[in-house]
Amino acid sequence: MAKIVFGMNQSLDGYVDHMAFGPSPTLFRHFIEEAERQAGSIYGRRMYEVMRYWDDEHPEWNADERAFAAAWRNQPKWVVSRSLKSVGPNASLVEGDLEGAIRKLKAERDGEIEVAGPDLARSLTELGLIDEYRIYLHPVVLGHGKPYFAGPRPPLRLMAHDRIGEDVIRLTYAPV
Repeated sequence: MAKIVFGMNQSLDGYVDHMAFGPSPTLFRHFIEEAERQAGSIYGRRMYEVMRYWDDEHPEWNADERAFAAAWRNQPKWVVSRSLKSVGPNASLVEGDLEGAIRKLKAERDGEIEVAGPDLARSLTELGLIDEYRIYLHPVVLGHGKPYFAGPRPPLRLMAHDRIGEDVIRLTYAPV
């Protein structure tokens, strides 16, 4: 059975914004390794449209960017959307019964399936479908933006903490 994991970069004051801060080279390599071993990713429409960047080749990419793109392209993706009519390579559209679709994915797959985006994570949290939360805490204060927890905060238990690179702490929580 697969484990559903929601992990994102977060500012000290609780916001996620890929345009305001990004991963260091060390953290980016960590994300490459995660993408290589994931059983897939579940995206909402907005986050999927952001990540589609990795479907195209960019001649200016360095070796790590090419490695991430290859890992991202190779893994299956499920896109939850009411407005999209089609999705790109190695992706499937999830329409209708979100809970049933995610429960089926969990039952049919092994390994970790990433959830990308706080809005989708909120819906899956409300359904009790997220097995693990990973906060990559950066020493940045944004003062505004989209919060990591876009809805009710579930009761959580700290499972692990580790430092990645010089200034990021990964906090791993499981629902109680």
